[in-house]
Amino acid sequence: MLIWLRRPQARLVRLPLGILLVLGGIFSFLPVLGIWMLPLGLLLLALDLVFLQGPVNAAIVRGSRKWSTWRRSRRDRKQKP
Repeated sequence: MLIWLRRPQARLVRLPLGILLVLGGIFSFLPVLGIWMLPLGLLLLALDLVFLQGPVNAAIVRGSRKWSTWRRSRRDRKQKP
């Protein structure tokens, strides 16, 4: 399904789905909806909306660096006696 969503022909599905996911992420206080929907919706929208590509890419790089730092600190903490 992800491969199909990334194709250019799926733009008419991606845009409404991305908007719905962002709106669902905003209303994350509801039981079924969660904050996980917000980044997923932004990722889908960034495929088609050029002005979102820079901020979304920067957030991905920042998150990846923080994740690597966090994993490294956990590994180092486990190795120390």
